[in-house]
Amino acid sequence: MTDPRSELSTPASHPTAELCAFLSTLEFSDLPDEVVARTEELFLDWVASALAAKGAHPIPVFERYASKMGPSDGPCTVLVNRSRTSPYFAAFVNGASSHLVEQDDLHNSSVLHPATVVFPAVFAAAQDLGKSGAELLLASAAGYEAGVRIGEFMGRSHYKVFHTTGTVGTLAAAVGVGKLLGLDADTLLHAVGSAGTQASGLWEFLRDAADSKQLHTAKAAADGLLAAYMAADGLTGARRILDGEKGMAAGMSTDANPAFLTDRLGTRWALLETSFKFHASCRHTHPAADALHVLMQREGLRHEDIGAITARVHQAAIDVLGGVTTPTTVHQAKFSMGTVLGLIAVHGDASIAGVEAHALTDPRVSALREKVQMVLDPEVDAAYPKRWLGRIELDTQDGRHFSCAVDAPKGDPDNTLSRPELEDKFRRLTQFSKATDDTEATELIARVWSLRDRPSVAGLFDKVAR
Repeated sequence: MTDPRSELSTPASHPTAELCAFLSTLEFSDLPDEVVARTEELFLDWVASALAAKGAHPIPVFERYASKMGPSDGPCTVLVNRSRTSPYFAAFVNGASSHLVEQDDLHNSSVLHPATVVFPAVFAAAQDLGKSGAELLLASAAGYEAGVRIGEFMGRSHYKVFHTTGTVGTLAAAVGVGKLLGLDADTLLHAVGSAGTQASGLWEFLRDAADSKQLHTAKAAADGLLAAYMAADGLTGARRILDGEKGMAAGMSTDANPAFLTDRLGTRWALLETSFKFHASCRHTHPAADALHVLMQREGLRHEDIGAITARVHQAAIDVLGGVTTPTTVHQAKFSMGTVLGLIAVHGDASIAGVEAHALTDPRVSALREKVQMVLDPEVDAAYPKRWLGRIELDTQDGRHFSCAVDAPKGDPDNTLSRPELEDKFRRLTQFSKATDDTEATELIARVWSLRDRPSVAGLFDKVAR
């Protein structure tokens, strides 16, 4: 079998250039209707995630930094406080806030959260450049397509140490903004090169319950925007930042596969494969959470009945979640399989309000956490990352044994959220943080559903008059 890495530096093959050439010439009329509609849905979901972080640590730290370093006004909106600033600092704060409550989208096979890096950068640039809603949607779709394909290219090995959304997200943001700037294929390639050399984000923060995850997405969005703007002004970047001898794959992957970069360009729309998050927790917990919920409903079990729970998972779940034993913050609790399953068992959900209220303080949840173990399941691991399977085994206190399998967790493309469900999620998230009331939520939802027809996004999230 040929090692895919053997093609990384073949002069005759330049898949990154081919990807940039395709995206640079993409027109809004080229997007299928379902891609346009899904991009609007993903955008609404992103706004909800960003507004849900209003007032929550560490987002005010990002706000204060942007206020100190950036202009006191500008063309771009900081969503959590509706202030105005420069494109760079709007992307910076909005990138941080939209990744805090763990409700932003995820693309399965790339293990990338595209919204939290693409939309902050593209929305800021669109406001700065006076672009229309249709232009924002086109640029966002381009950013998603690039990010997903580059994430797949970097492979499973990359995700073991690097937070893909922080690393690959920088390039996705650069492509989205580059599309808005109208960069030709060669200049877009330079933007990708400058983005790639800035790409960073390590998982070690999770062991300390540190705040770095928000810094990853803030910097990815802002630095991707930086790369595109500077490329437009003549800054050159490495042409083979992905597959060169000293490029990202060489330093950050052992299983990179260039075929993913150009896989069915123009016919496969990777954006449509993106999952919405139903639970307010790390996506690696969702399949098991859904399986446990189904099992308890099916068997009529109560949390008092549970003696032990085994979550049969893929290796990446163990890599990411395994370091969290006893969480010390609400955010860290979202990366604790035992805590999330405890919330499902005791309270029936792992909603944003439920996690905040019960993850650290409910002794019943803590007791359930101690009864949960994760084990590697060969079937689940083989399906990952294209499919995220849920497999649960449960032993009751009185000696009974049950199991449950879920193949498409809630929010997956095969079990997606409808527009009414996304509207409900928007209301729950924004009202949780008191970022909106019901009247304003209704108006903001309507604005997003008509995004493709808006001649300008400049005032898209201006406060609704009361």
